[in-house]
Amino acid sequence: RLEALLPARTGELARLAGLEVPKTHDGERVSYKPLLDVLIQADRFFRQQLREHPTRQRAVDYLRQRGLTGQIAGAFGIGYAPPGWEHLSRALQDAGVATQDLIAAGLASRDEQGRLRDRFRDRITFPIRDRRGRVIAFGGRALDSETTPKYLNSPETPLFHKGAELYGLYEARTHTPHLQRLVVVEGYMDVVALAQYAISYTVATLGTAT
Repeated sequence: RLEALLPARTGELARLAGLEVPKTHDGERVSYKPLLDVLIQADRFFRQQLREHPTRQRAVDYLRQRGLTGQIAGAFGIGYAPPGWEHLSRALQDAGVATQDLIAAGLASRDEQGRLRDRFRDRITFPIRDRRGRVIAFGGRALDSETTPKYLNSPETPLFHKGAELYGLYEARTHTPHLQRLVVVEGYMDVVALAQYAISYTVATLGTAT
């Protein structure tokens, strides 16, 4: 079997081929489907907030100020995480999502008092997709200039390893299946802004190390 011949490279080869090698734990298969489902719901939530939340105008105004159209924002799935500690967590828990899955997906964490807190708050959100187009993480851009860090990624999770992903690569390959070149830029907003002007082969790294 491939796993026996190349145990250290199986996962990487599978990702390049658009496949998934089931992980094992104590001889049992571990499925990532629950986490992927949670991230799909979070993606829908953030997009809905950009359309409907009472404070959405701040986010809309910021995107317009950066010159983005609604069409390009929709193409990249840009959303909005409203201010507040647990908007996403409450919405997903009401939909039946388990607390441990929220935490495992990198969407929430426990504070020192053990309270559940959303990771993304008062931020523009950018879904990060793998080579198959599945949402595996999010990036967030602060709307308040005093908020640090300005850009925030999901933490490392079973699905998301920031050193192995490039923001915008799926979208670039969707636009041009056989890419001849890539331009690497600093952040999510740069990728989206350039794509709006037909420079669709742009990607961004997801950390300080390349």
